[in-house]
Amino acid sequence: MNEVQINKIKSLLSDKKEIVIIPHKNPDGDAIGSSTGLKGYLDKLGHSVEIISPNKFPNFLKWMDSNEIIKIFSEDKNNAKKIINADIIFTLDFNNLVRISNMKEHVEKSKATIIMIDHHENPSDYADFMYSKPEMSSTCEMIYHFIDMLGDKELVDRQISKSLYAGIMTDTGSFKFPSTTHTTHLVVSNLLKTGISHFEIHNKIYDDNKFDRVKLLSYALGKIKLIENLNTCYISLSQKELDEFNYEKGDTEGIVNYGLSIKNIKFAVIFMENTKDNVIRISLRSRGDFDVNQFSKSVFGGGGHKNAAGAISKKTLNKTINYFLESLKDYNEQLIK
Repeated sequence: MNEVQINKIKSLLSDKKEIVIIPHKNPDGDAIGSSTGLKGYLDKLGHSVEIISPNKFPNFLKWMDSNEIIKIFSEDKNNAKKIINADIIFTLDFNNLVRISNMKEHVEKSKATIIMIDHHENPSDYADFMYSKPEMSSTCEMIYHFIDMLGDKELVDRQISKSLYAGIMTDTGSFKFPSTTHTTHLVVSNLLKTGISHFEIHNKIYDDNKFDRVKLLSYALGKIKLIENLNTCYISLSQKELDEFNYEKGDTEGIVNYGLSIKNIKFAVIFMENTKDNVIRISLRSRGDFDVNQFSKSVFGGGGHKNAAGAISKKTLNKTINYFLESLKDYNEQLIK
């Protein structure tokens, strides 16, 4: 984002505006952290700010929304009006309006100035201002830089820092993914200076599990299938299996990463059946040079980052897995080198 764009945004924010912040569907830690962090900043500037999410988010992230400021789009008809009548819309942690489902048509109807802040590849061109950095660790790190570029770094207080730290931590796999840079650590250092407790944030997200979630993790790990000649593994969970553990949104978060802890495995995938939406949700992770963003896009029409991506399939669970196994044959050289 260049100086001219920043000055235009400064001018836009110079007087009170009706602002709507929108994260992507099935928001994760980065989406919720960037949304609540940005709202905290815009509130300090005196704006009227609403966060409207396409759907609900996991319980382990709700501490970032302790005052229940995040509205769920489908739960109130007025949310559509708020989007259409907004002066400014921030879209965070996604770069294509298909990621917000049926909110898309209302954003397209709105005459609001749209500002995209996102770190995924191949952004579409719906926004008036686009701050897109695929090489960045997280949208939360970008929110910090965005506030800094606007000259307001000193407004990043303890509450804002909690949200931004949570998003950076979750989207970097606790700072172990290759997207974590020295700049990421400098940003985190500045967030820590506000007095946040990094271990409390970690515990709230990773160490506050209901017993059913731990049992689901144990069960899922028992289902890992290895394709040793291709350094690949995968897990599949049917809706019936998920229901046996009283599955709630977010309960499978992070399970796919365990596959990468197996010696020599460089590609791990989890397939989860969702009968409500009639789709199979797919999470893909890799280490090293194997590009799961490219694999996800080519095979399933999904996307994400080089080492972390997602997709959906409208085939049955078994047919999706069989298609995946068949598609792997085209990636032999990349997976065994």
